Amino acid sequence: MQKIQNEIRTVDAGILTASNSGTKAKQDLAAATCAVEELMYKIREIKTKAVQSETMVQEICRDIKKLDFAKKHVTTTITALHRLTMLVSAVEQLQVMASKRQYKEAAAQLEAVNQLCSHFEAYRDIPKIIELREKFKNIKQILKSHVYSDFSSLGTGKETEETNLLQQLSDACLVVDALEPSVKEELVNNFCNRELTSYEQIFEGAELAKLDKTERRYAWIKRRMRSNEEIWKIFPSSWDVSYRLCILFCKKTRKQLEEILSTLKEKPDVGTLLLALQRTIEFEDELAEKFGGGTQNREIGNEIEKIGRGANSSINASDIRKKYEKRLAAHQGTGSEEKDGSKDLAVPGAGFNFRGIISSCFEPHLTVYVELEEKTLMESLEKLVQEETWDTEEGSQNSILSSSMQLFLIIKRSLKRCSALTKSQTLYNLFKVFQRILKVYATKLFARIPKGGTGIVAAATGMDGQIKTSDRDERVTCYIVNSAEYCHKTAGELSESVSKIIDPQFAEGVDMSEVEDEFSAVITKSLVTLVHGLETKFDIEMAAMTRVPWATLESVGDQSEYVNAINLILTTSIPALGSILSPVYFQFFLDKLTSSLGPRFYSNIFKCKQISETGAQQMLLDTQAVKTILLEIPSLGRQTSGAASYSKFVSREMSKAEALLKVILSPVDSVADTYRALLPEGTPMEFQRILELKGLKKADEQSILDDFNKHGPGIKQAHITPSVAPAPLLAPVVPSPNVAGLVASHEDVLTRAAALGRGAATTGFKRFLALTEAAKDRKDGPFRMLFNP
Repeated sequence: MQKIQNEIRTVDAGILTASNSGTKAKQDLAAATCAVEELMYKIREIKTKAVQSETMVQEICRDIKKLDFAKKHVTTTITALHRLTMLVSAVEQLQVMASKRQYKEAAAQLEAVNQLCSHFEAYRDIPKIIELREKFKNIKQILKSHVYSDFSSLGTGKETEETNLLQQLSDACLVVDALEPSVKEELVNNFCNRELTSYEQIFEGAELAKLDKTERRYAWIKRRMRSNEEIWKIFPSSWDVSYRLCILFCKKTRKQLEEILSTLKEKPDVGTLLLALQRTIEFEDELAEKFGGGTQNREIGNEIEKIGRGANSSINASDIRKKYEKRLAAHQGTGSEEKDGSKDLAVPGAGFNFRGIISSCFEPHLTVYVELEEKTLMESLEKLVQEETWDTEEGSQNSILSSSMQLFLIIKRSLKRCSALTKSQTLYNLFKVFQRILKVYATKLFARIPKGGTGIVAAATGMDGQIKTSDRDERVTCYIVNSAEYCHKTAGELSESVSKIIDPQFAEGVDMSEVEDEFSAVITKSLVTLVHGLETKFDIEMAAMTRVPWATLESVGDQSEYVNAINLILTTSIPALGSILSPVYFQFFLDKLTSSLGPRFYSNIFKCKQISETGAQQMLLDTQAVKTILLEIPSLGRQTSGAASYSKFVSREMSKAEALLKVILSPVDSVADTYRALLPEGTPMEFQRILELKGLKKADEQSILDDFNKHGPGIKQAHITPSVAPAPLLAPVVPSPNVAGLVASHEDVLTRAAALGRGAATTGFKRFLALTEAAKDRKDGPFRMLFNP
């Protein structure tokens, strides 16, 4: 209780203290309010005094302000009156000068009057100013009529009679410059039209209005410009009178030539037409060089000369990539270019292009020229093919037929002639002619490839599809491969060059892909022919292999005679082929040969009647010998660039024959297991034939076969049957001559081709041709890539 009472007393004391503080705060607030009211009173008092002071100052300065405005108005009035006096005097002087034709003084006075008039723009409605402006307008009209009248005497011969006339006209040009720009335009146009009046009259007559008189037109204007060069110096250089005169001359000439060409009752003579066009282009070039603008592309000749120069250069994937990147960029770039028609054509070099201003009117009538070029090219092609020796000159490093190179030289000359005349529709039409000519040449190369036996007799004798080739035939076929490759590459270069030269609107249609496909087909057929030719040479040796008494051999000796004969065939043919074919095609040829010979050797084993253990060992030795011979082919051809992959391919193909012989050598009780292990893709029929080759009795053979069928052969893919004759090689799809990179992935293609080839019989090549034609029509797919990179 004591503590609580103490706290109560403490609280009461605090309340008392707080009560005293509140009273003091109220007193302070009241004092502050009084101070604020006193301050507001003083501010109002100061404001009132400020207003009184301002009023006093305005009263003092009122008269001074009036005097200041009066001075300003008086000054403006004096200046305006002074300028008006000057304007009146200048207009009167100008009127006198105009009447006396004092052009030099009048030109300076015009400038002064124009400047003075600009000061009175704010006073346009004042009668005196209206009167002066109207008077000035009439004076300018008088000056204009005087100038036009004086210039009408120019070119009439008065300039030689009146010595001061040229000086007077030169001064008149100063007046024209001081007048409105339309006066100068009208004067120059009138002068140019008057100068060309006689031209129109002369060349519209029956005598000179002919195509063969075209050159005289240009001689006339050049003679006219030379004879009047001194006289026309009266015109200021900024007027570009000669430039304007030439533009008008070109337009009038084009109109007259169009009328002449359109009124011809029959096709014009090619010589006359081309001569007129050539003289026209030469005249346009002279004008372009004289006045600038429309610069000629001087690299056209260099572009054409580049075509076909790289006959010895190697082709790789990067070159192809760059080629098609450039083509894509060119096609994309043509869409972004827009013509700017807002340029001032009156200024030399500002955008007017003399090249084509007249010559373009010949374009619709140049079909006769294209027809003549096509006829000439076709005749030249026929002559080249007739004179072709189908051999190369001694010491030549190209191994390309001379007709191929000569054909492109002729095409280059034709292209150079046409590009010098036109780069529009006619050049595009000529490019189409080049396509047709090259397709015809591809056809002629195709026809020269050695052919196999065809028809009923060949089919009855088993010779259908077989091709007998001599050493010369093989060389010629290799030359055709190289020539087709050269034509394929050069046709692409020709397409690129034409797309750079031709007008942009035609560049997108410049494409040689169809021609390149034709030459790719020639290469394909040629390589197929080489492989078929060697296959045909192997026929006798394959037959000799089946006639060897394998069942009665007593001992294993050296390799058999048929192996030596195979070796002789290869050592005779391969060196020549390797020395002529490029590494890409030689490697492809070897792969196709191996994919044919390997399966053929394998199937040929089944054609033997019976093979003893000793016979199987001898045959295994022969197989190893054939494998060794095939592995040595790259060195025979002196081309070992792809030897590693080739060796792997040969080993894989020949290992099947080795596996088959090992199955034949295996004991009877384990032959089924050995067959499953070494030939997991075999068939029961094939296994049955192996048992027959081992010479087993029917009962033993049947029991082993039943056991084999019971356990299952483990077939993954249909294999050959022993009764199927060895088929010709399925025609290979040859990589494009520009796509060496595709060869790296050829093994899978070759494996499938070999598998198909075993069962293709004599229709393999026909099936390939059908696939080839179908692939050309396909826009996508891996097969299309091999024809059109």
